[in-house]
Amino acid sequence: MTYRRKLGVLAGAAVLAVSGTVPTASAASADAVLAEVYGGGGNSGATLTNDFVELATRGTGPADLTGWSVQYLPAAPGPASKWQVTPLTGAVQPGGRYLVAEAKGSGGTTALPAADATGAINLSGTAGTVALVASAQPLTCRTAADCAAEATVRDLVGFGGAAVREGTAAAATTNTTSVARGARLTDTDDNAADFAAGAPTPTNAKGETPGGDPEPPGTPAKIHGIQGVTRLSPFKDKQVSEVTGVVTALRTFGSARGFWITDPVPDADPRTSEGLFVFTGSTTPAVAVGDAVTASGTVREFYPDAPATSNYQSLTELTSAKWTVGSSHNPLPAPAALAPDSVPSRLAPQAGGSIEPLTLEPSKYALDFWEAHESEIVSVSDARIVGRSTEYGELYVTTKPQQRPTPRGGTLYGGYDQQNTGVLKVESIIPFAERPFPKANTGDTLTGRTSGPLEFDSFGGYTLFASELGQVKDNGLRREVTREQRTGELAVATYNVENLSAVDDQAKFDQLAHGVVDNLANPDIVSLEEIQDNNGADGNGDGVVAADQTLKRFTDAIAAAGGPRYEWREIDPEDKKDGGEPGGNIRVGFLFNPARVSFVDRPGGDATTPVAVNTVRGKPQLSVSPGRVEPGNTAWTASRKPLAGEFVFGGRTVFVVANHFNSKGGDQPGQGRYQPPARSSEVQRAQQAQLVRDFVGKLLAADREANVIVAGDLNDYPFSKTVQTLTAGGGLKALIDTLPPQERYSYVFEGNSQVLDHILSSAAPRGIDYDVVHVNAEFADQASDHDPQLVRFRPSAGNPVLDAFYDLADWFDRVFPKRLPRT
Repeated sequence: MTYRRKLGVLAGAAVLAVSGTVPTASAASADAVLAEVYGGGGNSGATLTNDFVELATRGTGPADLTGWSVQYLPAAPGPASKWQVTPLTGAVQPGGRYLVAEAKGSGGTTALPAADATGAINLSGTAGTVALVASAQPLTCRTAADCAAEATVRDLVGFGGAAVREGTAAAATTNTTSVARGARLTDTDDNAADFAAGAPTPTNAKGETPGGDPEPPGTPAKIHGIQGVTRLSPFKDKQVSEVTGVVTALRTFGSARGFWITDPVPDADPRTSEGLFVFTGSTTPAVAVGDAVTASGTVREFYPDAPATSNYQSLTELTSAKWTVGSSHNPLPAPAALAPDSVPSRLAPQAGGSIEPLTLEPSKYALDFWEAHESEIVSVSDARIVGRSTEYGELYVTTKPQQRPTPRGGTLYGGYDQQNTGVLKVESIIPFAERPFPKANTGDTLTGRTSGPLEFDSFGGYTLFASELGQVKDNGLRREVTREQRTGELAVATYNVENLSAVDDQAKFDQLAHGVVDNLANPDIVSLEEIQDNNGADGNGDGVVAADQTLKRFTDAIAAAGGPRYEWREIDPEDKKDGGEPGGNIRVGFLFNPARVSFVDRPGGDATTPVAVNTVRGKPQLSVSPGRVEPGNTAWTASRKPLAGEFVFGGRTVFVVANHFNSKGGDQPGQGRYQPPARSSEVQRAQQAQLVRDFVGKLLAADREANVIVAGDLNDYPFSKTVQTLTAGGGLKALIDTLPPQERYSYVFEGNSQVLDHILSSAAPRGIDYDVVHVNAEFADQASDHDPQLVRFRPSAGNPVLDAFYDLADWFDRVFPKRLPRT
């Protein structure tokens, strides 16, 4: 499962109001926030003579600071530590700053501009905590938890490893660096995500910077000159003026409001975009589509995180902007219509690093093509939807309908060298109150024309932000149903149930249960991934690790749906040791139908005891069943440990290993600024795969005819090093490879149909029949983000005569169904 947090808000999304209390530090501020903190003033090597704290507002109106204060606490407070206080008066204006001057040192050469408030706090030059408080009374809290519960704390930043902080502390500062929020004043309640270290830039309410002078007038510039022929503007961080264009679209909601302009008189260079986003923060811009404007401001390259370390591409935008409207109701430039041959099939130059300084080649590379149209209006017509509509108000289409289509309407991702450059994300900038975002499945069609400005989005790559949105045509995608296993066949399934816990709504349990009963036809064994503890993420760090209530609700729901009364086996993990959603304690486990298969229970398996393979009378046995595979190995740090179980079906032993390898978190994005992207998470998965392969090797060394099934969410592709490691030596075969290439997928991510879930088999099982059952990943209404899959087979008895008997019995069952007992 992918975890994410949108940096903006959805169009028309409801805003929850809290009355009677002041928001706490653990809630994102709607107005006044800390914008910058600097503690090296007057120290050795510093240019500035004073420490300072700078405030801003995310609101649309003035934020009154009368009676408020800025307060400071050392990074490692002791019992006697006290908060130091600087009282505030006045207000901070939208788009403006409020400068609080603090202690002056003996060094430095440059004074701050005239301060809006003055105090005497001597901030640390490396680490500490600063709070914006809706009171002038000193705080008394000395821990992050206590300060988060303090009602008067409006915003708070801990830097340099400070004990009191929101989330993770921001970076340490030096005598020449501060920590500051970006231009969008993003407030995610995680200081490390919201603040980046950089050169101090004190600015007061008048817009004055060090030296006391207002910002100088900008250089006259055209939009194509601002955009330039690389990804970074030649005017980056510089003032520009006399920027002319026609307003083509507006974003009027959220904290990233603004408008797009296009120069109706383009240059002749296909590398330079004629579009530009004018960022107005939380203020709704007073312009209308069709207005001809002349603007000035500062050119910035916006990244969704710290620019110095970001893996993403930037957005060139105009900030701190001022503009005049010369005329209205002007004709709009025609959108760039995206045809099947518009976007190149090659993704990007393989630079072996950042592609930002490279000159764009829009006729050669897809990412260069998109960048050359940044902030311009583009359009698609009658486009096939290749990624469902999501809860974030987005869907994916393809501009290349013949690019690796799947039989069910998606676009297949079949290799690192097979990037689907026609895939494009669509979001809406039409408020939901005017036009709810449509509900769509993969394979549907976005009919008519959809058009709007193009930007890079950190969640999903280049995105068309629709100001004109087509209608969704339902093309009738149906959930698949697999056949029931025959009497002599054992059916083993794998299913990632996406953070299922006992606190989930009954509807989720029921939908998953009907999937097991109606779509998977009641498998004999189910390898489950992402089973959470009994209180899920609600109990982060409370020590609850048991999942018996979660599994009981699930098995009860299956029985209520008409399925068998499944039993389960699992091992509770150590608290907060297996990764996943914080506090959820996800683990793998088994369901099995005792009317069809028995589980061999051998006691002794726990969170830390490794399962061993013993040889008894020439056959392998598990030392503990269920048992975890090498749980103490560092390859499983912050990741789920595999679970091995020993089953008996018709007198034949079958070993099943359930898996959920570590996620792809930390990998560079496919459309990011580094090409080719680094897949750092693959290193750990390859180590995990080696441990599982070694364990299977011990089973096969004891009996080369052992029936072994390895199943689960491996979080990697059939062509990855992870799967190649598992199948090296021939002991295991990846069953996804037995399907036609265009059918090899179980997950849809950013419009790409791909494989993350796998079933692998040893050579012994006979009559293998493998199926990926598409019930979730392609649908807007889904119980999980993964599709389940299963394999039906006849386990080997390890004896040619007995195997021939079972083969004959299976033939008889096919000719005369249900004539043999199902046990």
